[in-house]
Amino acid sequence: MANNGAKSRRYPKLVLGETIRVALETFRSNRIRFTLTALGMVIGTASLILVVTIGLTGKQYVLQQIQSIGANMIFAEYQGGAIYSAEAANDYMTIEDLKAIRQQVPNIAASSPIIELHEKITVPGGKERDLLVLGVSDEYYWVRNLETLSGRFLEANDVQTRGKVAVITQPLATAMYGSVSAAVGQTIKLTGIPFIVIGTFRERVNTFGQSEISDDTIVIPYTVARFFTGNDNVKDLYFSVTDPSDIPNASAKIESILQSRHRPESVYKVDNLTQLLTVAGKIANALTTILLLIAVLTLLVSGVGIMNIMVATVNARIREIGIRKAVGATNAEIRAQFLTEAVLISLIGGVVGIAIGMALPISVRVLTNYRIPISGLSVIIAVVVSSLIGVMFGTMPAARAARLDPVESLRWE
Repeated sequence: MANNGAKSRRYPKLVLGETIRVALETFRSNRIRFTLTALGMVIGTASLILVVTIGLTGKQYVLQQIQSIGANMIFAEYQGGAIYSAEAANDYMTIEDLKAIRQQVPNIAASSPIIELHEKITVPGGKERDLLVLGVSDEYYWVRNLETLSGRFLEANDVQTRGKVAVITQPLATAMYGSVSAAVGQTIKLTGIPFIVIGTFRERVNTFGQSEISDDTIVIPYTVARFFTGNDNVKDLYFSVTDPSDIPNASAKIESILQSRHRPESVYKVDNLTQLLTVAGKIANALTTILLLIAVLTLLVSGVGIMNIMVATVNARIREIGIRKAVGATNAEIRAQFLTEAVLISLIGGVVGIAIGMALPISVRVLTNYRIPISGLSVIIAVVVSSLIGVMFGTMPAARAARLDPVESLRWE
């Protein structure tokens, strides 16, 4: 009895091993048929991996572009007063508002007011050019995550001493002096006052004119810009917090402080990039999902191909099925044989497809410095889907093979 029990415990393993061996032998004897059948799974699985990789890469790129506009940035602007209140219509923000916010709101790493002016200058060739002059603090560089191309940006000493210095954009430097390096040390007159160009800069991301910085922008200390306006009014207030999680609370506190320091009917908008990042992430996820569904549809088409081939295989091996049944093979064993072959075709095609799909992002990582995200989840999904397709589309041919009458099968020629 003990020996019989041992045999019964080993029997399923022997049957499974024999089933896989027969399946592999069948593949070897029909290499072309097997290769063409598995090719659909290879293409579909590779597409699934690449689609997920492309989606993740696109999402990463978009979020990096948005984040490059400003690190953890919050910006406040005055939108106006009540319709019938002329007094509230001039209730602009001031430098004192900035100081109050810095004192009362924790976790603010940097801040800057923006005083906006407009000036005309004459460029080489005798043409006039409209300039956008922004009066800012030295911390504006960090709030807006700018990049210095030549020279330097404003420093705290420039702001404190009301230095007549300026930093200009790359397009303006090229238009006026031919290159960014040639611009450093030049003099630009604003309302007759000479300013020494100490550097050139640009935004790290092209915002296509959708920011406060235009191509023809010159940046000067806000302490100097106040002499041109004759008051403490500012157009915008920019802040950067130490941690992204602080943005919602800091935004709410900044808006509350502004409202408390001004007339109730005045309207101030405090905004940040968090919502834009969220929307961009959702759009990227939606596009990835759509592409993923297309890839899964390709796998389903491959599954139909597997089912057709397995039906043809059953018809071609009717005599073999009859012989196996005659020597004692059960319906369950015949069903398992053909189902195993279908699953193996799917899995082998899936594994090859995963290797091809992973080869591209890994190659890019090795050959370049760009860190393309690789999703381990997509690999798991590919393996699971491949297995399910093998089971789904292999069940019907396997069941058909199991239902064949052994007597009729042996008579088949």
